[in-house]
Amino acid sequence: MEQRGEGWVLFAGIILVLGGIMRFFDALWAFSYHGMVTYNLEAGIFGHNLKTYGWIDLAVAVILIVCGIAVVGGSGVARWIGIFAAAVAGISAIWWMPFYPVWALVYIIIAFLVIYALAVYGGDREPV
Repeated sequence: MEQRGEGWVLFAGIILVLGGIMRFFDALWAFSYHGMVTYNLEAGIFGHNLKTYGWIDLAVAVILIVCGIAVVGGSGVARWIGIFAAAVAGISAIWWMPFYPVWALVYIIIAFLVIYALAVYGGDREPV
């Protein structure tokens, strides 16, 4: 039997997993990069060492992938973690607005769609 909002929950789960995979590749890049670090990174929140950002990206990747899989499985805890993760992703995309305005806007829109999907349809599922 089809559940109400099942497509939205699947969408949110897929986006969370894809975001986790993208963060995983960011972590691999940060671990393997040996070139010059940009001047802007010197004032970064977590310092100027790319390995630190690699570990952070790896931790976020694991959280997002596990959360996305759990959301598709119907976990209520994963629903709230997914809402929080999407909110952080949408807010952090604002920092990229001056450099990549179109991508940042798309990222914000996708984050809000994930929040909508999990907030409206991520709870107890009702049959149609």
